[in-house]
Amino acid sequence: MALIMTETSGVFPSRAQRTRIDIVSIFPAFLDVLDLSLIGRAREDGLIDLRIHDLRDWAHDRHRTVDDTPLGGGAGMVMRPDVWGEALDAVLAGGPEAPGAGRAVLLIPTPAGEVFTQRTAEDLARADRLVVACGRYEGIDSRVPRHYAARGFEVRELSIGDYVLNGGEAAAIVMIEAIARLLPGVVGNPASVLEESHSAAGLLEHEALTRPVAWRGLDAPEVLLSGDHARIARARRDEALARTAARRPDMIRALDPATLDSQDRTTLARHGWVVPAGAPRPVPMRLRPAEPDDAEALAALAARTFPDACPPFLPPEKIATHISRALCPERFAQWIADERAGVTVAELPEGSPADSDAEPIAPGELVGYAVSLLEARDADGALPEGLDARPPGIAAPDAASGRAVAELSKVYADSRLRASGLAPVLISHALAGAGCAGATEIWLGTHEGNRRAQKAYKRAGFRPRGKRVYEVGGIACRDVVMSLTLDPAGEPNPRKEPHA
Repeated sequence: MALIMTETSGVFPSRAQRTRIDIVSIFPAFLDVLDLSLIGRAREDGLIDLRIHDLRDWAHDRHRTVDDTPLGGGAGMVMRPDVWGEALDAVLAGGPEAPGAGRAVLLIPTPAGEVFTQRTAEDLARADRLVVACGRYEGIDSRVPRHYAARGFEVRELSIGDYVLNGGEAAAIVMIEAIARLLPGVVGNPASVLEESHSAAGLLEHEALTRPVAWRGLDAPEVLLSGDHARIARARRDEALARTAARRPDMIRALDPATLDSQDRTTLARHGWVVPAGAPRPVPMRLRPAEPDDAEALAALAARTFPDACPPFLPPEKIATHISRALCPERFAQWIADERAGVTVAELPEGSPADSDAEPIAPGELVGYAVSLLEARDADGALPEGLDARPPGIAAPDAASGRAVAELSKVYADSRLRASGLAPVLISHALAGAGCAGATEIWLGTHEGNRRAQKAYKRAGFRPRGKRVYEVGGIACRDVVMSLTLDPAGEPNPRKEPHA
């Protein structure tokens, strides 16, 4: 019997340091590609004991037949169980019950198998021995895997995708490369295995760029040249999240919220995903301009969220009075109809997961909103309804210089979306809307005791400009006034100082 294999040179590591992989096929030459690149080098260095066997060596007729017609009729041919049985008995000699055999796994590539993933590769890389049975034609007689499973072998029937190949060899090459590169010493830099797509992080890999820095009008991001490793790591993480959200939303749905920090959640929210409180995974989120039919739902959302920003000394009845006057459905309807008002709403198209630990969110329910008001008079000389008096620290609009001022009047997220990254995204959309409306500066007032809100606005680029008094239900409250300048696209421009 001929055994086709590549002999390795040098001193082999101990058995505990290498994995043995046996492949059985009727086309051994198909697998010569495994002598190339990192897998071939790993064989030469003794990191992998890779042996390739010709199935026909176990056939007994002069034609070396390994297949026959399907029982019950049908198209194609099926590989015989008796030939495969002799082959696998020989290759698996010793069995899982042999002393010191370790974990042995029989792999059968088949389009009818479970999907082979990076998690599968990581699991199989921990095995001591893999035996791969490459079928052809209509596949291997189904009794073969059942027989070896009954004997106590670990049997895995695996598919590399939802398509059909002529045989199992190409799939075997894919799986062996994915598994072998995870073994110690096969890949020169172990960190590259941790950072790549489908790693334990559950994300696609960030872009890969090299020199020249500028190529055909496409420049590499400045952050990659900064030498600031923390910034680079953050930028790459953000890009991995963005890429995955755009290309593989199924992977975003599978993320564990415990692995996401606050910046991760903000990045996900920018790309349409949030984690409601108590949810076991991210869910889709949509931002859109408010529509007339949203007025009632916006007023209800405002009634739930406005008290969260109020100082503790305000009596509930005073807060309720303010809400009934300033955040009623009629006021939201006015804003939605006014071109000088930008009203953005956030909704969860699918609601919150059914297995969430928090109060459920219904599909399509509004979970956040932002309102910006441009300080401009209409044909009758009136300012937008609800526009607050401009504080002393904010200069007046000036048509001659092109200076236009807007107020960021409202930014609120449902308490079930707190710390989800939604609020920063609502702020960004409000700034973009105000910039598109022509504003060159945007200001806001937030209670001086609301440190959380002040930090959030500072992260968005706002800077303190003074104080003001703001009445809620007739009770005076002291606010911190903050503002920032906007470029024509509505983006914060930290290089420009607001006019005093």
